[in-house]
Amino acid sequence: MHKNMQPRKNDWIRFARPMLPPLIVLLLVIAMWQACIAILKIHPILLPSPIAVWNALWTERAVLGRATLVTGAAALCGLVASIILGAIIAVLFSQSAKLRSALYPYVIFLQTVPIVAIAPLLIIWSGNNFRTIVLVSVIISIFPIISNTTAGLMSINENLRDLFRLNGATRWQTLLKLRIPAAVSHLVLGTRISCGLAVIGAIVGEFFVGNSGAYDGLGTVMTQWQGRQYTSALMAAVLASTLLGVCFFGSINLLSRTLLRRWTLAANLESE
Repeated sequence: MHKNMQPRKNDWIRFARPMLPPLIVLLLVIAMWQACIAILKIHPILLPSPIAVWNALWTERAVLGRATLVTGAAALCGLVASIILGAIIAVLFSQSAKLRSALYPYVIFLQTVPIVAIAPLLIIWSGNNFRTIVLVSVIISIFPIISNTTAGLMSINENLRDLFRLNGATRWQTLLKLRIPAAVSHLVLGTRISCGLAVIGAIVGEFFVGNSGAYDGLGTVMTQWQGRQYTSALMAAVLASTLLGVCFFGSINLLSRTLLRRWTLAANLESE
């Protein structure tokens, strides 16, 4: 019995050890936050205490929980759409140098254009609805997927490409059996970057769509509480947004590790 308990204890220690440094930093930040308020006598409207933020988080838990689910759904739809569209565009870019040189500057345009400037136009074209939130999320999050996946599709081993040519492989066979397998890890990297951007895009879109009263995501809640100068609840909403982004990143990271492990194992078995 004792021998069985010892491995479990060691597993728990290995799991908890990486979490200890961030937890210590968090506690230090909270302590410094509280000390600054006590020493500098900062008004609660400007900076509420950690206890006030926690109380607001608990008091508004129903509103924040519902808003987090709504924003999470929009961000998830935006991320999935970005992965599908980004992968398709990257494949097209890898197959045609002319298409890549003609359209890639416009992909960069999506990354550089201020979303705040075009969000009102998107509302006019698409309406005050869930679809517009997803569209804003896609615009913000699609670039890393296109960029990384295109780089993966283009950066294949020259010797392997020559081997495919010598064996008379068609362009379609080269794409399926050489380029796409080489680009999987790049697609995963782009998705890790885009998952946080998808959450940001959803919240930014809600800042505009939520003003119509037809939407109740985190961005809408923040806008409403800003008008009431409900600072402690605003910071609680920021905390909920941060936790949502962390959950997205952790889930994508766990999923990508599992998929890459299985992908690598399958590739090794096939090569043997």
